[in-house]
Amino acid sequence: MSLLKFLHKPHNELEKEGRSAEPQVGETEYTCPNCHRTITESVLDGQLWVCSCGHHFRISARRRISMLTDDGSFKELFQDLESDDPLSFPGYQKKLEKARAQSGEKESVITGTARINGLKAAVFAMSPEFMMGSMGAATGEKITRLFEYATQHSLPVIGWTVSGGARMQEGLLSLMQMAKTSGAVLRHSDAGLLYITVLTDPTTGGVTASFAMEGDIIAAEPGATVGFAGRRVVEQTTMESLPKGFQTSEFILEHGFADLIVPRNEEKKLLSDLLRFHGGGR
Repeated sequence: MSLLKFLHKPHNELEKEGRSAEPQVGETEYTCPNCHRTITESVLDGQLWVCSCGHHFRISARRRISMLTDDGSFKELFQDLESDDPLSFPGYQKKLEKARAQSGEKESVITGTARINGLKAAVFAMSPEFMMGSMGAATGEKITRLFEYATQHSLPVIGWTVSGGARMQEGLLSLMQMAKTSGAVLRHSDAGLLYITVLTDPTTGGVTASFAMEGDIIAAEPGATVGFAGRRVVEQTTMESLPKGFQTSEFILEHGFADLIVPRNEEKKLLSDLLRFHGGGR
């Protein structure tokens, strides 16, 4: 069932008129790539970083966890794990240093436990600010360890995915994470535990081909790009033109690869309802 009908409703007259509130001194302004409206940071914060036109801005992993879990409930796990340069790939160390400086994180995924409307779950969130959430060995190791922790403590898992795919600078070690994380997901499932994924923009490559699409319930944010290879690669390989909207969350819902589309302002309630319905959390 699509939840698009619950998209953001204007909170005030300025929003109804399609204009942003006056920015505070020194406040950052953003332009919506969909409707091209200028929006202040404070307005976006109040709207969970969703424009009134329905466009969902990309947000950091830590911001997402803060928005969608109970205040003060998040306990980070495995925060010291980080990628090195196993293949001595040219320029990779500098790229890692830049990603850490830009994101403030050691790796492209944050893992831990939190409560969602009082219900406890193991959670992970991938960050677009760290090499577009690309999956290296440390990313896969953190997610694997989280599933193992959740299995040991009989916890459901909720994951917010965003990724450009496997990290080519780590070669086969990166690709191996697809199998490793999938094995951990399977053991968690065999223990009778719930796994929910929320696909966000973009979820692509090896992440899509592994743990992102292995949830018992797969939700997606509106308008998110979800796929394996990019549109241009698919068209060049198949020598065929692809339909409009190909690899959007709406397209994969229509074709049975997702269970529902959920706008960000409905995510927390949806997740807690699902946890409660399936007897998850405590």
